[in-house]
Amino acid sequence: MKFKPKLSLIIHEKIVSYRFFEALDTVARTRSQREAAKILGISHAVLNRRIRETEKDLGIKIVITTPNGSEITSDGLKILKQYHYLMKRLSKHDKIVICGGYISAGLLEVLAAEYGLDTLIYQTDDESALYLYDRGLVDILTLDDPVKAFMRDLDFIPLARDHLVLVSSSDEIITDLSQLEGKNFLEITGSAQRLAWNTMDNNGINYKIVKILKSPYEALKTVKNSDNLYTFLNNSFTSGCDLLKDETNHLLTLVLFDQEDDELNDFIEFIRVRGLRIIKEKGFKNI
Repeated sequence: MKFKPKLSLIIHEKIVSYRFFEALDTVARTRSQREAAKILGISHAVLNRRIRETEKDLGIKIVITTPNGSEITSDGLKILKQYHYLMKRLSKHDKIVICGGYISAGLLEVLAAEYGLDTLIYQTDDESALYLYDRGLVDILTLDDPVKAFMRDLDFIPLARDHLVLVSSSDEIITDLSQLEGKNFLEITGSAQRLAWNTMDNNGINYKIVKILKSPYEALKTVKNSDNLYTFLNNSFTSGCDLLKDETNHLLTLVLFDQEDDELNDFIEFIRVRGLRIIKEKGFKNI
């Protein structure tokens, strides 16, 4: 099925039909009510009535007649600008928009390039990606932490497996969880680090989170340039200590906004077959 948006708005508590906006937009382009009426397939009288009735409802002048034709007033231009903005939000993107966690979106960017999918990629924390997804601004949502998909009961598709490694600038060799007692840690929001924190909590390890960041790139830079500061990052992202390899093993997932989109479903099929090699090469484990 194909869908096309038609937009009506409430302005000053008055419902303004999409037919008015189509008329106003066409008048703005043609600078002629008669020409606009021809394009819309209605009479000049009908178009003029739509404009005048809306002007009366809103109590403002929207279209004026000049020697050079019909012109939109400043109030009319403000209304038209808002209409165009909202229509862009509703219209289907020219490119596939992928948004998600830094790790999962990064992997999907590589897979999309290999497949030849024309995309826009936004790497951010999971919560920010979910915010955009909930507003219909994302075609493919990717999540670094699978718990977000479970909590929202999303119909997700497993993408790959990864685990967390312990990272620091220290030369100390960590072989036992007890060595993390009293250490200072950096947390990354929207990541799978909760698995590491839960493991340390369950084992009674006394640790302190001294800084919170959103990006693993910034986290790695901060830790490497600091003394006695630790964090957990994805094994596919950087090297580190596999102390909690089993405990932090987790899924990376993706969610399709439109599950009936043939192009996206073909891309998913590519990931499940030919994409497995790429996933492995990038340091992940296949499902």
